[in-house]
Amino acid sequence: MDTTYFGRKFGLMVFMDNTTRTVLYYAIVSHETNSAYKQGVDHLASLGVDIQSITCDGRRGLRTLFTRTPCQMCQFHQIQIVTRYLTRRPKNIASIELRRLTLDLTKLDKATFTKCLDQWYLTHEAYLSERSINTDTGRTWYTHKRLRSAYRSLRTNSNWLFTYQEYEHLDIPNTTNSLEGLFSELKRQLHSHHGLNEQRKLRFIKDFLLSKSLK
Repeated sequence: MDTTYFGRKFGLMVFMDNTTRTVLYYAIVSHETNSAYKQGVDHLASLGVDIQSITCDGRRGLRTLFTRTPCQMCQFHQIQIVTRYLTRRPKNIASIELRRLTLDLTKLDKATFTKCLDQWYLTHEAYLSERSINTDTGRTWYTHKRLRSAYRSLRTNSNWLFTYQEYEHLDIPNTTNSLEGLFSELKRQLHSHHGLNEQRKLRFIKDFLLSKSLK
């Protein structure tokens, strides 16, 4: 499940079955919220859909809503998060090494990744803890805030970045790439119908999703 946006006007939240690649449920939303995701999951459950696992973007607090269902954070989203903090071409060695480790997410298992992350922290702990000071006020702050945020994100999310390996029999996708592909296809088709007003655009989106749904 994931959400994509169409400018600032509205977003499209979609729930897709990984096996059949069909759209099970969708909602037009103004904002991506945990409550909207829960509403979607509850709706599918009420229809008798057997939800064996959930792959999502890792929104804060989302996994705590589905404690009885294996949840996988999209590894691609995690890579994007770290990239936003460190950029695609970080300058210092600590950031370069952390980004390199992040890019290897899809190739590693949880134990190996955790060991590498621990080793990275031990190697760069002093650098990570450096503080800057305002000589006039005496106020201090961490010098490498963005690097600390990138590390904290990896550390916090590590427990559900590898759920797909813990439940191999469920064939859980480790990314939402198939859904991203659906979003890309929809936006390509919409682009070829440039100039639609909002009402017609919504109609186009609904017809597109209907064609991707179980009949």
